[in-house]
Amino acid sequence: WNEIIELFRAGMPVRKHRCRFKSYERCFKASEAVDCLHELLGSNQNFGPEVTRDQTVKLLKKFLKNHVIEDIKGRWGKEDFQDDGHLYRFPPSSPLKSYPKKPSCGKEVIKFPDWNEPKAGTSQEHIPVKSVTMNSEMWYKRHSIAIGEVPACKLVFRRELTQTNIEEIWKSMTLSRLQKVLGLDSLDEVLDAKLVNSKHIVQNAYNVNKQGIVTLEDKSKELPYWILSAMKCLANWPSCSDLKQPTYAGFERDVFKTIVDYFDQMKEPLLTFHFFDVFVSVLGLLQKHSKAVEALQISCLLLPPENRKRLQLLVRMMARISVNKDLPPLSESVRTRTLIVQAFSRCILCSKDEIDLDELLAAKLVSFLMDNYQEILSVPSALKSSIEDHVVHLQRVQIKYAGADTDATFPPPSFCHQMSTDEFEYQRATGSQEPLAALLEEIVMNKEISVKDKKKKLKQFQKSYPEVYRIRFPTPEMEAVLFPEKTKQKPPILMWALKKPFQPFHRTRSFRM
Repeated sequence: WNEIIELFRAGMPVRKHRCRFKSYERCFKASEAVDCLHELLGSNQNFGPEVTRDQTVKLLKKFLKNHVIEDIKGRWGKEDFQDDGHLYRFPPSSPLKSYPKKPSCGKEVIKFPDWNEPKAGTSQEHIPVKSVTMNSEMWYKRHSIAIGEVPACKLVFRRELTQTNIEEIWKSMTLSRLQKVLGLDSLDEVLDAKLVNSKHIVQNAYNVNKQGIVTLEDKSKELPYWILSAMKCLANWPSCSDLKQPTYAGFERDVFKTIVDYFDQMKEPLLTFHFFDVFVSVLGLLQKHSKAVEALQISCLLLPPENRKRLQLLVRMMARISVNKDLPPLSESVRTRTLIVQAFSRCILCSKDEIDLDELLAAKLVSFLMDNYQEILSVPSALKSSIEDHVVHLQRVQIKYAGADTDATFPPPSFCHQMSTDEFEYQRATGSQEPLAALLEEIVMNKEISVKDKKKKLKQFQKSYPEVYRIRFPTPEMEAVLFPEKTKQKPPILMWALKKPFQPFHRTRSFRM
């Protein structure tokens, strides 16, 4: 709204005009305003060239109603703007709407529910512990080389999670992910979290059929059978199994009009008034396809189940009709895709106060929704997996070390289960040796320690774990390869020592002067 008004006020040329023998400064004709605004909307990335001249006139009617413009006599408040030669001007007061203020604090972190407190009457003293004959000094001597010092720890028992707890986890993590994808400091700018129903999110995620369509618990909220039949008729045209009566010329147009009339009579759009700002904020991400798809996936998960199901069925029908070449044209003057977007945009997305750019924004969003409906209207698998893993993590009995957080990112140990003696012996021989063998190899390949320290560590390891050491070095020769003996080289013989001492030059008789 503010962006378009600012561009329109800056780009609309104003000059002196005469009307009925009187001159008016800094004004413009209605047709000139339509030309200018239509060009601005067509070049704007949030709207694009699909904006029609009729839509531009409707927007200028909104401008006149909300005192963005006024006629030359100062009148405004009605939507009686026409594409003609009437004169209009900009009012002296600013028509811009105030932007939502961001919170002064830093980024808001949505906290998860905490159930770390143990149940009343449950304490660590009641945990049965089998006595160990090995004393601490012997245990430390045997294991310190492999795993280092073991800090003090205790078992933490989780409180049993109720269905309400799980639903609140779904809500918290879903809103947290949505905030991250939208790139906002806080969702308070676009959404009142109190209006988000956690039961709706869980039902939309799990109560689905094989096609991914939501199944409703309350059957009274289902679409009427005759509407479903009409939607199937157009979606599967010309092969429609539910059609039991002969068709006639223009039959498909009458069926289409029946569907449009049904959705037009709804009191609230399918994306609801509460989530209008959330879906409008996604428009800024349409250039980043994957982020826009994920943001719409999560946003549609917040809808009431009956709204989500109707949206799934309607958009799927719209997508099939728009690419069905066998379906006769539904209008003589408008392409089928354009007609579909115009007919259903308002029943999918609109604001409650009807003063924003409803029609243009809705058309942009619905077009993207039609092109990517299979991804957008499915349950986001990555989000679902992360939430389920978090719930399982909270339900486990965990070991908490001093100074550490039990809800760390590392997976907690799972429950123990009984095994046979043979299986235990096999795991002891193989499973316990693997990390020790890796530790031995690390000592061998470490080039940062001196030869003296390496020999000391290897000797200590051989004394503590002789079997593992014997597997790595079965013969003394293989061990000797690590520390090759340096051969003492004899000092080189100086070449000048082998030469005869310098003798003076003696003149002979054969030498001629």
